[in-house]
Amino acid sequence: MASHSWLILTAFLVLSCVQSDAQLSPSFYDQTCPAANKIIQKVVEDAVSEDRRMAASLIRLHFHDCFVQGCDASVLLDGTAAFQNEDLALQNKNFRGKNFIAEAKAQLENACPGVFSCADILAVAARDASKAVGGPTWEVKLGRRDSTVANLTQASNDLPKFFMGLDQLIALFNRKGLTARDMVALIGAHTIGQAPCITFRPRVYDNSSDIDAEFAASKRDMCPFTPPEGDLNLAPFDPITPTTFDNNFYKNLLIKKGLIASDQVLFSGGSTDSIVKEYSEDASKFYSDFAVAIVKLGDMLPLTGSEGIIRKVCNVVN
Repeated sequence: MASHSWLILTAFLVLSCVQSDAQLSPSFYDQTCPAANKIIQKVVEDAVSEDRRMAASLIRLHFHDCFVQGCDASVLLDGTAAFQNEDLALQNKNFRGKNFIAEAKAQLENACPGVFSCADILAVAARDASKAVGGPTWEVKLGRRDSTVANLTQASNDLPKFFMGLDQLIALFNRKGLTARDMVALIGAHTIGQAPCITFRPRVYDNSSDIDAEFAASKRDMCPFTPPEGDLNLAPFDPITPTTFDNNFYKNLLIKKGLIASDQVLFSGGSTDSIVKEYSEDASKFYSDFAVAIVKLGDMLPLTGSEGIIRKVCNVVN
């Protein structure tokens, strides 16, 4: 009897997840906010035109949102007496781009008040940011609602860390319903953007065999050995084409020029070597796999229907 009850409960939970995902649709706002996509696209294009590095920041916001509580815009919330803000997590240091999400939200509230969620703005902005710097595009499913709480503990525990090994990363992504291939494709977003010295200092000073000596020396020049000096000095993940979404990130890994340890482990004699090599040789395959993976990312535990709220301002609960 207990076993039978457990099977019924499991089936109910699975069905609930499927139904929740099924409520997401690219046409969700076609009647209630038809200008939304154009509004967000214009804000993103202007932001990237002003600073091409912003494309990486906007993609990062969506990723870091979805990995904590699902895609619910919790990453945007300011802390309150009831909860701490997620950008206090080590992995969320130096967040950028929230001001552009706020700008898009303000324009959407003017066009269609109380309709378009902050979580969906993050999802659309990530797609438009990729496209703005030459990367892939994809159809964004919509209909997410916004959380009323943030979760700093989960952000600290669930977001990838720069020192993680391959097995740790694979296990972390698997827990989120993502495969090793999804993981390698999503980490490929490091083809754009920069990282602070504090994240790559251990790698460039440890004299290990998995880093190109000349590359390490060039990074030591701007990242002093003794912290906190230089902690926030930035270096591009991809020094070849740092503001263009392409497959040079993977080519760099083949020659031991991954900036942070958790990037280089993707090509270090392990199970993902073949995927890295494939993407280094075939940019179109990387693009298509990235699009598939980020859509799966966007399907993570969305709040739909009567769950959550539609925030009027993205950084505070109504």
